[in-house]
Amino acid sequence: QVQLVESGGGLVQAGGSLRLSCAASGRTFSSYVMGWFRQAPGKEREFVTSISRSGGDTYYADSVKGRFTISRDNAKNTVYLQMNTLKAEDTAVYTCAASNVVGRTTESADFHSWGQGTQVTVSS
Repeated sequence: QVQLVESGGGLVQAGGSLRLSCAASGRTFSSYVMGWFRQAPGKEREFVTSISRSGGDTYYADSVKGRFTISRDNAKNTVYLQMNTLKAEDTAVYTCAASNVVGRTTESADFHSWGQGTQVTVSS
């Protein structure tokens, strides 16, 4: 297990940008696939993006492709989510998660450790 703490959420106008961070505890951060999920009020949690252990492979939901960028710094035990050209429909609680999966996954069930989430609100 790994403990995850997100930061960087807030209120931003449509078209603006935010950068989320997720700091992980422990010395095995580089052994995890990391992902970001989001949940809007009244909706189910949905996959946003994931990044491989080395950072060389990334995957995005179609709804954020071209606007969001995931990255990681294994030396700092941190994964980031750069969000540009934000839209009102991006409003949600964003949560980072860690997985031991081999390969790529978008399924929340494959992630074993979750942060507490950070609120992102985009005003139109």
